[in-house]
This record gives sequence, structure tokens and C-alpha cells, in this order.
Amino acid sequence: MKKLTSRHFISAVLIFTVIAGFILDKAGAFHFLELKNYDSRVNFCAPSRTVSDDIIFIMVDQSSIDEAASRYGWSWPWPRETYGRILNYLDDGNAATCTYDILFTEPSVYGPEDDEAFAKSLGNCLNTKPIIAQFWDGDEENPGVLKPLDIFSNSAAFLANTTSIKDSDDIIRRTRISNTINGEELTFMGFVPPVLMGETLDDLPYEKDGTLKLNYKGSIDDYTHYTAIDILKSIEALEKGQDPEYESSNFQDAHVFVVYYAPGLFDICSTPVNKVYPGSGVSMTALDNYLTNSFIIPARGFVNLLLLIFFAALGTLGSFWCGKRKNTVKIAAALLVFYLLGLALILVLVYGLFLFRVDIKFINLLFAFAFSSIAMDSITFILEGKQKRFIKGAFSQYLSPAVINQLIENPEGLKLGGEKRNISIFFSDVQSFTTLSEGLSPESLTDLLNVYLSAMSSIILKSGGTIDKYEGDAIIAFWNAPVDIPNHSLKALMAAVECQETLSKMEDFFVKKVGRPMWTRIGLNTGDAVVGNMGSESRFDYTMFGDSVNLASRLEGLNKQFGTYLMCSEETKLQAQKNGSSSKDNATDSCPLYFRPLGKVQVVGKTEAVSVYEPITESTYLEKKESLETFEKGLNLFYEGKLEEALALFKSNAGDAPSQKYAEKCAAILKTSGWQENWRGIWIAEAK
Repeated sequence: MKKLTSRHFISAVLIFTVIAGFILDKAGAFHFLELKNYDSRVNFCAPSRTVSDDIIFIMVDQSSIDEAASRYGWSWPWPRETYGRILNYLDDGNAATCTYDILFTEPSVYGPEDDEAFAKSLGNCLNTKPIIAQFWDGDEENPGVLKPLDIFSNSAAFLANTTSIKDSDDIIRRTRISNTINGEELTFMGFVPPVLMGETLDDLPYEKDGTLKLNYKGSIDDYTHYTAIDILKSIEALEKGQDPEYESSNFQDAHVFVVYYAPGLFDICSTPVNKVYPGSGVSMTALDNYLTNSFIIPARGFVNLLLLIFFAALGTLGSFWCGKRKNTVKIAAALLVFYLLGLALILVLVYGLFLFRVDIKFINLLFAFAFSSIAMDSITFILEGKQKRFIKGAFSQYLSPAVINQLIENPEGLKLGGEKRNISIFFSDVQSFTTLSEGLSPESLTDLLNVYLSAMSSIILKSGGTIDKYEGDAIIAFWNAPVDIPNHSLKALMAAVECQETLSKMEDFFVKKVGRPMWTRIGLNTGDAVVGNMGSESRFDYTMFGDSVNLASRLEGLNKQFGTYLMCSEETKLQAQKNGSSSKDNATDSCPLYFRPLGKVQVVGKTEAVSVYEPITESTYLEKKESLETFEKGLNLFYEGKLEEALALFKSNAGDAPSQKYAEKCAAILKTSGWQENWRGIWIAEAK
């Protein structure tokens, strides 16, 4: 079976997001939210829109009704002859059209003569395009046409439909050019002027259902407007030969709407810009959009699909990239910034294009980005959890919890296979363990080993070390892999010292178990080695190899020849002291240990000698200072080839094991003829 990779997961998320987004969009899952976001964009852009100067409305408002009552003695409704006078005034001013958004479906309360006077004005217009009398098409379930009186229908140039299209939330966002009811085509009021003027309406940005999205430009009051009473007073002034407040020429070439604007008279509808909006405003907006070529332009299906794919890919790849950060905090921070930037990009794109009247689906893109991001985050989280479980399972036996947590936070710190690292290496072996174990039953031996190995391993792991393996009673460990351990050589030294101190504290336990204390010999070296998971795909060990590893092993065994239990190489000592004094034998602020020089040793298998030291604590140094100084004097004589003098000093240093071992070595060399030739002051190891 082919192994699943990140590429497979990314592809799966991307494909699923695009398909899900496409299906949910077609199913209408985003419809309501898209409508609300559309309203938000309309309101965002409305302040920057400019209304057409060619649209004017005359409003029959409450002030007009009140003043007409006091000035002319008119009760409500007004005489229809009044609307005829307004029409004649507009005709004199060469208005292009005059639209009455008023229902004239009942005979005038002032008698037939009143209706005849208005009809005469409708039929006698010379300059203004034929006047449009308004009609209504009833409700959609029981469509019917509520027309003006025949006397007006026959006199008007056109009968216009005032019914608007409401979306599911009763908000008017779009319109049609016309509706067909009972076989009769009814043109929407806002489009009657261009129809009368013989203009084509074929090239408008229609939706798939044949509707047009209206580009609302704010309040209806943004259009030039006059009160009916002001127009009537201007007409009265002209009839008296006086100068009017408003010349009829103000309306030249304008499309004029005469509308009810008093509370309780006009029909109220809801639009994106206002929940309480005069119905006349919808007609004016439609005409405005036509005259200024400013209808909202719907993005075509393939554009929305491409953007859906883009933001799904952005969410998938971006989230995957964020998940590659080094730790949880950085991942969270990267994801937060990424989410905010992604949202900002969508907002800038959707709202920015809407400024240019292009309508792109917002919720669809937000879904694509958010869903793909969350899906990729979830997969990353699952895979990361699997990786964490792998790391814990693979390393819990030989890494400290702190190091494991560091690996989990920074998994790139673990490289499968081998890598070259500078590490500090630890080899230990219990003195005469074979002889000690011969008197124990298998169960007792197992218990003894478990206690010993647990105590030693705990110290190593606590210091950040890695347990390579156990070989019977032997422990092999190292520091600075698989993750970086600052000043790893000092950590290794301090752990080795603590191991020896712990064994001393456990002396009573071992005496009780095996009849004597347990001593362990430890060798430490610092150097480059290859570290990594070695083995097959099904079974491997995290281990090390290289010359520096072999030297650490040799130093552990070399303790026997010097009578010591802890020995380190010069490289380990120098790295531990690198931030302090360069003294070879004194402790520093950065390294609290003292290093007793043991000699220059040529280990088995090597031709070059290495300097080795016995790390000791300050208390031990102070306790044995005189003895240590005597040993060092003898060692210097040994280096100079003055073996007889060195022998005498070593013998005099009773109780010091390395001095006695050097005394034996000096005595043996002195018995060898020709030893003075090519003397180098080197201790040549006799065994591993």
C-alpha cells in the first residue's frame, strides 16, 4: 500500500472543500447569510455613490397637506385637477417624463369634472413624454391587475407596474424589467422612461433568473426634490404674473416622480439601506441605475468557482504551513495571523470589488477558507498527535520527559537515520559483577539490577541524557542528542559524579543484598559521533557510533589500570570549563568540579595518546589536597623520565590508588632495558 503523505492530505482537503462549498452553495445553505452580507456591502458603499441629477421627485408631504388646507381650503384627498396643474407646469418646463406613483382607482370625491380635468391634462402634454399612470398587480398567489380608472388609462402614455420583488426576508434587493400577469406584460415603473424613449434593455447585467440587483445609493432624499405645496405656489405665482419661487425650467429633461410622502399615505418597504423605505424609492433607484449604468454586476459562475478553489487552496496550504512551526505557541501565533490575514483578504476583495459594483459571494469564500483551514488544522493535529505518540513510545525508555517534551515541541530535532553531532558519551560497568552475581538466584539478581539500573538511569535522564542501551550491568548513554543540551559535557560530568555519590549512599542496601558495596567504573568522552535510528524499518535503536564512542568505552575500562572509578578525556574537561578558567586542575565558576590529571594514555587500538583526568568534587579535593599534590609531582617526574624519583614519591603517597598503580608501572618500566630510548612519558594501556 502506498504511504499517505502531506500532499495527499492537502489534495483531499482541497477537493473536498471545493465540492462541499459548491454543493452547499447550490443547495442554498449560504443564501440567507449572503443576503445579509450583501446588505452590509450596499451600506458600506452607499456613501460613495452619487445619485442621478436627471431624477427629481415632488412629494405630497404633511406640510403640503396642512398648508393646502389653510391656503386653498382643500381637505384630503386633494382635487385631481391639482395633479393636472402640476403636470402642465412640468410640461411647460420640458420635463422628460412625469410618473405618478399614486393609485387613481376610484372616482374623485370632487365629482366627474375633477377626473375629466386631470385626464385632459394627461392627454394634452406637448413637451413632456406621455405621463405614466401607476397600476398595481395584486398579490402573487392571486395575481390581478388593479388599474387606474379608464379615463386615466386611456389618457396616460403608459401604465407602470409598481410591484417589487422581495427576497425571503422581505427585503427588496432586485427587480425585473417586467412581469407577465394573465398574459399581459407589466413593465416596472423604474424602467418605463427608457421604454417610452425607445431604448433597448438587453445589455444590462442580469442575474441568471432575469432579475437585476439594485445599486442603492442611500436615502431617497439624496435625489433633488420639492414639496408639492412649493410647486403649487410657484404655479399660482405664474398664473398671477408674478415671479415663481421655482421656475418650471428647473425640470427640463428630468424624469419627475410625483409621490405621496406623508405618514400613512406612502407604501413602506424594506431595502438594504433602510428598513422603512418609500416604495417610490425602489422605482427611482431602478431608473437611476439604468441612467447611470450602475446596476450591480454579478460575478459569473466560473469566477466564483475559481475564487472558491483559490481560497480553499489558500486555507489548506496556509494552515499546513503554519502547522510546520517549531512549537505550539508559534503554531498558534502563526495560525492567528494567518486567519486574520485570510479574512482581511476576503473582505478587501469582496468589499473592494463591490465599490466597482461587482458582486462576489462572500460567505462562499469565507466557508472555503475557514473550512479548509480547520480541516487541515484537524488533520495536522491528528498527525501531530500520532507523531507525539510515536516519539513518546520510541524514546520514553531512554529519554527524560523534559527531552521528550522538547522533541514533541520541535520534532525536527529528531532526524531519522544518522546525523553527525558533538556529544558527551558515558560508559559504566559494575566492578566484578560476574563474581558478585554468581551467588544470587536469577530473581535476586534481577531485583538487584533493577534497583541499580533504575537509580543510575534516573540520574542520567534527569540531567537530559539519553540512554543508548543496557548491556547486563553496563549502561551506555550520551548527551546532546537527539536535541541540543547546553554545556552537555558538564551535564555528563555532574551526572557521573552523582551516580558515584548515590552508590555510596546505597552502600548499606548493597551490603545487605550481596555482602559488600557495589562500585561502578565510568568513562566519559566528548567528541563528534554519528547518532540516529539505526536498524530496519520495523525495528531500530537510537544509538551512536564513531571513534569518540570507542574512546569513552576504553576510558571506562582504563579505570582498572589507574585504580579509579571515574575518568574523563581532556576534551570533556575543556568543554565543561570553556566559559571559565582555563586551568586544568582547578574548578571554575561554570564548572564546580576539579580535574585530577591521571596521565597521557595510549589506549588499545590507538597510536596517539590522550590526556585523561579524574573529576572530583571540591570537598574531595580539599580533603585529599596534599595527596593530590604529591601525586601530581610524581606524575611530572614520570613525564620527564625521572622514574626512580617518581617511584619514590608514588610509594610515599600511601592510600592513593593511582599513586600505587604508577609505582607499579614505574617499577615495571625500570626493569625493562632500553626504556630510556624515545621516552614520551606515556602510559601504554595493557588491555581494553
